[in-house]
Amino acid sequence: MTLASRLSTAANIGHMDTPKELWRMITGNMALIQVQATVVGFLASIAAVVFGWIPDGHFSIPHAFLLCASSVATAFIASLVLGMIMIGVIIGSRKIGINPDNVATPIAASLGDLITLALLSGISWGLYLELENWKYIYPLVCAFFVALLPVWVVLARRSPATREVLYSGWEPVIIAMAISSVGGLILDKTVSDPNFAGMAVFTPVINGVGGNLVAVQASRISTFLHMNGMPGENSEQAPRRCPSPCTTFFSPDVNSRSARVLFLLVVPGHLVFLYTISCMQGGHTTLTLIFIVFYMTAALLQVLILLYIADWMVHWMWGRGLDPDNFSIPYLTALGDLLGTGLLALSFHVLWLIGDRDTDVGD
Repeated sequence: MTLASRLSTAANIGHMDTPKELWRMITGNMALIQVQATVVGFLASIAAVVFGWIPDGHFSIPHAFLLCASSVATAFIASLVLGMIMIGVIIGSRKIGINPDNVATPIAASLGDLITLALLSGISWGLYLELENWKYIYPLVCAFFVALLPVWVVLARRSPATREVLYSGWEPVIIAMAISSVGGLILDKTVSDPNFAGMAVFTPVINGVGGNLVAVQASRISTFLHMNGMPGENSEQAPRRCPSPCTTFFSPDVNSRSARVLFLLVVPGHLVFLYTISCMQGGHTTLTLIFIVFYMTAALLQVLILLYIADWMVHWMWGRGLDPDNFSIPYLTALGDLLGTGLLALSFHVLWLIGDRDTDVGD
């Protein structure tokens, strides 16, 4: 998603107009996300091993290597596939006159979940089948992707647009991973209770919609600021203080109008997803009126908070000389995961307490 936001901004301000500039942006950014994917995939596997080991008190070295190999391979391949898709989407959008900020980032967010989950399940299952026969394949897979890191680092350093991110762009990605992991712990704790198992199907929906909408807004605001200068310049357009909610949602400027449009997309979007889940008989939860009210309240509150934080965070980072394309979206999408999972878990608990247990809330 940071790749989509960076390339959308570069396309809008004319940094991808010539073949030479286009090629430099593509190679530098693709190499950069391979570095980030390998490192963060490795760190995510370590976090998962620790989170699994602490409560159970049991540690298996082959299983830890299996998780590490699956995570790194998934992150690498998913980033490679998504990166190529994003490049095609952004170039195509520019050619037909569509603002890539409006399409590239949400496509990256939605396809990211789908492709990553599919790859993770397939790769981990395939490697697990070889657990008895090829025990050494797991460290070899990890070593292979780690050995490629110097190649990607050299390619990323050649482009001025990605050289800075290669050194300074780790903090938001790693902190975002930690924030999302807290949301994962909430989800794991909630769905482990049979009364709330139905939450599992709705969590990707509420998190995906919230992350998509706030990523679009952050990318649009960042592009708007880039058109008027460089990070740290025009500080009067990027105040560091918290904005008023009225300024964020009800002022006449273009970013406020887009915030209103994105907020209004929440209800029809979620209704479509709820209807689809109901038709597929997923979720193990009856879609009663009171459930829909609580679910929609959680979704609206999540997006409202995220859009407000995005307005403040992007401008605050710009005022401090940080490029929001590289720093804001990881924080915002991770907060979206945490808020969405937390609010949904709270809704399920409240529904259970007030007696909405007809046939199968959490069956």
